[in-house]
Amino acid sequence: MKRILLCMLLCVCTMAGSAWAQTQVVSGRVTSATDGSALPGVTILEKGTSNGVTTNSTGDYQLTVRPNAVLQFRFVGMTTQEIPVGGRSTINVKLRSDEQQLEEVVVVGYGTQLKEELTGNVAQVSGEDIANIPAPSLESALQGRAAGVYINQGSGKLGSGMNIRVRGAASVSASNQPLYVVDGIPVTSSDIGTTNAEPLNPIADINPNDIESIEILKDASAAAIYGSRASNGVVIITTKRGKAGKTNVNFNYYTGFSRPTKVREFLSGPEYIELFSEAAENEGYDPAEIFDFFGLDVNSTVDQNWDEEPFQDGSVSQYEVSLNGGNEKTRFYINGNYNTTDGIIVGNEFDRASGRLNIDHSISDRFRLGTNLSLIRTLNKRVSDDNAFSNPIQLNAIPSIQPKIDPETGELNRRTLYYNNLIDQRDGFNDALTYRTISTGFLEFDILKNLQFRTEHGVDFLNLQEELYLGRLTEDGGPTGYGYNSQFTSINYNTNNTLNYNTLVNDIHKLDFLIGFSYQDANSESSSVEARGFPSDRFKKIVSASRIISGSSTGTDYAFLSYFTRANYVLNEKYLFSGSVRVDGSSRFGSENRFGTFPAASAGWIITGEDFLSDNSVVSFLKLRTSYGLTGNAEIANFAPLALYSAAAYEEESGLIPTTLPNPDLRWEKTKQLDVGLDYGFFNDRITGEIDYYIKKTDDLLLNLPLPATSGYSVITKNIGKLENKGFEFVINTQNFVGEFSWNTNFNIAFNRNEVTDLGGNTIFGDSRGLGQIREGEPMAVFWGPKYAGVDPDNGDALYYVRAGSDEVTNDYGQAEHQKLGNPNPKALGGLTNNLSYKGFDLSALLQFVTGNDVYNMAGFFQSVNGDFFDNQTRDQLDRWQEPGDITDVPQARLFAGNGAGKSSRWMQDGSFLRINYVNLGYKLPVAWISKVKFTSARIYLQATNLHTFTDYDGYDPEVNTTYFGRSNVMLGHDFYTPPLAKTFTLGVNIGL
Repeated sequence: MKRILLCMLLCVCTMAGSAWAQTQVVSGRVTSATDGSALPGVTILEKGTSNGVTTNSTGDYQLTVRPNAVLQFRFVGMTTQEIPVGGRSTINVKLRSDEQQLEEVVVVGYGTQLKEELTGNVAQVSGEDIANIPAPSLESALQGRAAGVYINQGSGKLGSGMNIRVRGAASVSASNQPLYVVDGIPVTSSDIGTTNAEPLNPIADINPNDIESIEILKDASAAAIYGSRASNGVVIITTKRGKAGKTNVNFNYYTGFSRPTKVREFLSGPEYIELFSEAAENEGYDPAEIFDFFGLDVNSTVDQNWDEEPFQDGSVSQYEVSLNGGNEKTRFYINGNYNTTDGIIVGNEFDRASGRLNIDHSISDRFRLGTNLSLIRTLNKRVSDDNAFSNPIQLNAIPSIQPKIDPETGELNRRTLYYNNLIDQRDGFNDALTYRTISTGFLEFDILKNLQFRTEHGVDFLNLQEELYLGRLTEDGGPTGYGYNSQFTSINYNTNNTLNYNTLVNDIHKLDFLIGFSYQDANSESSSVEARGFPSDRFKKIVSASRIISGSSTGTDYAFLSYFTRANYVLNEKYLFSGSVRVDGSSRFGSENRFGTFPAASAGWIITGEDFLSDNSVVSFLKLRTSYGLTGNAEIANFAPLALYSAAAYEEESGLIPTTLPNPDLRWEKTKQLDVGLDYGFFNDRITGEIDYYIKKTDDLLLNLPLPATSGYSVITKNIGKLENKGFEFVINTQNFVGEFSWNTNFNIAFNRNEVTDLGGNTIFGDSRGLGQIREGEPMAVFWGPKYAGVDPDNGDALYYVRAGSDEVTNDYGQAEHQKLGNPNPKALGGLTNNLSYKGFDLSALLQFVTGNDVYNMAGFFQSVNGDFFDNQTRDQLDRWQEPGDITDVPQARLFAGNGAGKSSRWMQDGSFLRINYVNLGYKLPVAWISKVKFTSARIYLQATNLHTFTDYDGYDPEVNTTYFGRSNVMLGHDFYTPPLAKTFTLGVNIGL
């Protein structure tokens, strides 16, 4: 027995010694094959085992392995290498970039695609292109960069809503704004404010510097995966993510100032007295008496420049710190940003503080998870809407013979003809404070090698706190002060769950198949209270008021349930096919039409993949593609198909009254779109671009149909009408010089024609002071009314054309036939971008243009009407008719006579413009300098936005569009005391550590 135990012990020792002899230590360094730099965080794994290590900060590693082991070197973005040990103790490795991973990838709905294999039309804008641009909202930074995307900023007011059209307007009464998707989650993008008739812009909450890329899905093939909400296009925003490697710390800072793009000139004091004295005498009034009746002094020596009082010197500054890094297992991106902007309008300010944490973690080779967390705080100090007398721009209506400061009191003058709304800026405020988080989390699991499951959940939580106070001396707050406070909370929850299968068979057949479902639930609650009777203007909270005059609370919600699938197939790397179907169910539609189906199909042919072009030295890439699909629009009221009632009270009795007629047949608005495109590249892709032709036809328009007031109802939503958009898009990119001096250019231009083809015999009218209408056979929001014919040189009468197409004129405004006067929709729009660099210097410039659209200045009825009333006039009114034979477009000045005062084409002008949108000149400091202070990079730059605008429009800015009636689809191209945009100059620095 002892001999047996001794033999067993000897065998064990022998085996252990043999095993010890069969392992060895391998060490070495891993570097980049590109520049020789060390690569920290590289995973080195003994193949077939879990034995492994990662390289340290200098790229070094050490691992104990078997002598016959095979080592795997893996790093994100690099080609994986497998190297047999072969008994060696030192193995140094150079990893090369994975060229396939570096191919241009485009984010599409619920995934990504190689741009070469894309069969739809997607405009892509890099986050680098819009970083550090001093604009409160990212949309303005997109102007001129994406073909077919019309972005109208509308106003120089900070944080105000914008009009965005992707390939034209696709709806009459429903929204024409695109769907915004941030990191896979649809977010709240509609206005939620209540203290102002003009919309806030919720997209202004997003920090543009957090953005990695923006993709705009334009055709049906690209957008139909979002089904019922994709008719207006889809804007996919992808935020930055961590990259494996050394932790990079970046500090960004800029500061600058702003000025209005234009300040209009009004009459000086002497000019005012001259014009209005003449206007009074022409109507038989004694100037001194009529001036005195309106509180004016015809002998005044005051010359107050009211046209400059609405404006101030604006300022802007931003501080930002970001960290980016990690290893193959865990990667992170952290950002903290603070931006503050004082607007060019007195009392207007916008501040945004944001933080973001994006983390990706690989639990194993098959499990991955991640999260995108953001926290945003914005404060918008608002000014009144364009139509309010407290709108600072309306200060220009005050006669220049009245001073800003009352000489008797030394305070702001309260005895002006119109309200001196500088009192509002001194004794009141209107603050919109927003707290918001747009956050997501995801888990990915590789069920099989080519089969992946992904579940993601996101929430867009938005809390808006609005507080308004108007002091005792303000127009709307007097005589005891007025306070208003509201709270609005929106919780928008979304989950996406997808199963994705991709495979390559025999290197010929490439298949990518996706199936999934999505659920969205959005709930909002609001409450408000208003009060009067404050003891003094030092007490501004509601608790200090003596009377609560009203209170309200509301709540609403909606839900979407969706199922979708998509298949992409590539044959022989040159024949491309794609198809998708989405089924959407929405709580916004009638019980019989709750679900809609939205299919799309597309195909492409990479012609340069054929043998007859394989050896071509001129054409480097040529792809023909076409697509057709159906998308929808669901942006209507949440309960439009239902019979609604509201509570009503009489004295102390409560009751119910019907408010909305039911329409259980209400169904989706549908847009069918055909797209034919050509992607090209010449001379080894020194010249690239794309050409597209599209037709969009919208049926079953969701129309808010007016009802006779005698019915007790004002409107009902029905499916009535059709609308069509069609056009061309051209994009050309050139690499003019490559090398130490580099220069590349991007040019894009788009042409769109819009027509309402059927409206069921109805006409939709806009504001009574405007010219906008929606009519069958005409473009959206066409200008319609009497056509101004100038001035009778014999007597100074204003003239109008009697009939359309006729030269016959009349001085009787009532005899003038209403006709088509103009079109607010551009005929063409685009942009030209140039990027140049030489050694450490770089220069970027963007020109943006819009042409073929008209603008109607509704304020012309007051400010450019040849002295019809005592509003101060623009200086062009000095060119009025004064004696027989005068040739002018300005009628004789006649006080109160309405000579040329009827709304007409008199105040409509060409709104075309060419704008130097963006110029940036930078210098990267040499490495030899910055290395002494441990910097890895440093760049200083000078930047200008909205530098200059070339236009024939006489108003403040051709891009303005008043929104005091909201984002109206009827009142496009209207200007009404709307402030101009700001031109801003900044000095900045980017530092990398």
